[in-house]
Amino acid sequence: MSKDESTAQQSNSAQDEDEPDEWDKRIFSTGCADENAKLTDCYFEKKDWRECKKEMEIFRACWKKHNNDERTSTKDAS
Repeated sequence: MSKDESTAQQSNSAQDEDEPDEWDKRIFSTGCADENAKLTDCYFEKKDWRECKKEMEIFRACWKKHNNDERTSTKDAS
């Protein structure tokens, strides 16, 4: 493989990584991608969902605000 071919292949790989995958597209379509990212980041940092209650409540509020309960037939646990 020539140097030009290698550079082109690396460039294509970088572009593929920048493109949203199916998971990202589904999260973005909920209207709560930022809230989801903050919740995921909290769990990644703390390794305990119980320490992410504030982030979870913010995500839940966003989820309800965008009527995602209807599209996923989600039910509250209460």
